[in-house]
Amino acid sequence: MQELTHWIDGKHVKGGSGRFGDVYNPATGEVQARVPLASKDELAAAVRTAAAAQVKWGATNPQRRARVLMEFVRLLNRDMDKLAETLSREHGKTVPDAKGDIQRGLEVAEFCIGAPHLLKGEFTDAAGPGIDMYSMRQPLGVVAGITPFNFPAMIPMWKFAPAIACGNAFILKPSERDPSVPLMLAELMKEAGLPDGILQVVNGDKEAVDAILDDEIIQGIGFVGSTPIAEYIYGRGCANGKRVQCFGGAKNHMIVMPDADMDQAADALVGAGYGAAGERCMAVSVAVPVGEKTADKLVEKLVPRIEKLKVGPYTAGDDVDYGPVITAQAKEKILGLVESGIQQGAELKVDGRGFKLQGYEDGYFVGPHLFDQVTPQMDIYKQEIFGPVLCQVRTESYEEALKLAMDNEYGNGIAIFTRDGDTARDFSSRINVGMVGVNVPIPVPLAYHTFGGWKKSGFGDLNQHGPDAFKFYTRTKTVTARWPSGLKEGGEFHFKQMD
Repeated sequence: MQELTHWIDGKHVKGGSGRFGDVYNPATGEVQARVPLASKDELAAAVRTAAAAQVKWGATNPQRRARVLMEFVRLLNRDMDKLAETLSREHGKTVPDAKGDIQRGLEVAEFCIGAPHLLKGEFTDAAGPGIDMYSMRQPLGVVAGITPFNFPAMIPMWKFAPAIACGNAFILKPSERDPSVPLMLAELMKEAGLPDGILQVVNGDKEAVDAILDDEIIQGIGFVGSTPIAEYIYGRGCANGKRVQCFGGAKNHMIVMPDADMDQAADALVGAGYGAAGERCMAVSVAVPVGEKTADKLVEKLVPRIEKLKVGPYTAGDDVDYGPVITAQAKEKILGLVESGIQQGAELKVDGRGFKLQGYEDGYFVGPHLFDQVTPQMDIYKQEIFGPVLCQVRTESYEEALKLAMDNEYGNGIAIFTRDGDTARDFSSRINVGMVGVNVPIPVPLAYHTFGGWKKSGFGDLNQHGPDAFKFYTRTKTVTARWPSGLKEGGEFHFKQMD
């Protein structure tokens, strides 16, 4: 069986704690590798190595740092197929979806090639008599990222690409469920010319996370995961004086107005709700049609589309719509919530509970489910299911639909489907959600804008990638400089007469 490693000081390093986690193939349920779980001492050693390397890297010209990322992007494109196959094998998502995962991280690395411009400060000439003022952005030092299983390529790159472009050293603690791609990314960064020690990959569990939160050298932390853990990391990290940004759970709604194109809306809901088996923080899990006729039409369009979905392993070809969920525990939780929905009175329009895949009986496959007549009091509405389950909540009016979404504790993403510009404009202005789509079901911003949710979906003042990333991973220093003239002639002890 393959034994994975950490990546420390530019090379693979075996774990020394004696503790390991199993890495499964979600399609078969088989253990395919073991990943070392770092001790507090191993994490501390990686941090010290990073701190020593960061001094020279932080003093390196930003343009030279950007060239490393430029070469990294080239290498990502070269190795796209190999990275995607490894990602699919450990995560379970289809190969096209895996390539999208890598591509969205690659685009952030491309944006970070512009670091020389993004790191420029401000200058004021003659702010006072003989006084100039200017600011400069300087790296924090050593920073860390704690990233989730559902995007094992994209989110690590969202974190380490801007951090490294800013001159920091980076400690990456990826998910222990699918750690191979982050290790491969570290190898590519070294091949691209990154000095040893600037990107460290330390695999681990809660012990490693707590060590990151408490380490005095680490100055900043980025996290993506569930809301309870986001709150824990944000609270403990801030209490230790660190700069912290945490992104948590979601319950993303898609409001469908009576004037919407129902075929377009149904296609969007199927892709956004069931893609990647629903294991996306931006997945649409709640359809909100306005009016009974709209709801009836939407269900009529959805049912045949959902029943035709092809569920299978990534090896079955690119026409597979989605694969297994990540673990047996995830499958059990999803099916438990489905049962609660039935018990609490929701109508199960598409029942995926009996789904079996011949030859993959031990895999973590979950059939697609569609609920109608869901109410906000039900567990399937209140909880983030993170699986292939779409819930329809019927509303009588636009205002009721708007209030439903605004009252929800999460505020990651939301969409509205309508042909009316006035409605779309009003919705975009009033909704208290961080990312809004108008006839776009998954409104993930491109790399030169920022990604971040509101309410219990995001903790911290700055978002991921885009200009906010360069603010998060740097400190602003402001210099006031005066170069007095005339001192060479000696001091004067009286008021000078006006000429």
